[in-house]
Amino acid sequence: MALERSDVEKIAHLARLGLNDADLPRTTEALNSILGLIDQMQAVDTTGIEPLAHPLEASQRLRADIVTESNHREAYQSIAPAVENGLYLVPKVIE
Repeated sequence: MALERSDVEKIAHLARLGLNDADLPRTTEALNSILGLIDQMQAVDTTGIEPLAHPLEASQRLRADIVTESNHREAYQSIAPAVENGLYLVPKVIE
């Protein structure tokens, strides 16, 4: 599928791109080369090939799920103006 100059002008208008007349031939050529590459990729026979989630199919190393920080809630809440049941109490700001 090859794009014509009028097609590129319509696409530029829809995309709100300000292309001037000097840029249209180069943009048309670039878009046509992209569409040609897409046609090439779609022509490849991919029967029997499983789709990949990632091109490297690597699994991520996971760290052990252990607690590494101690609980400082009591120390942090000791300086708070109002605390109840481990929660900070704040004044009502919306009536």
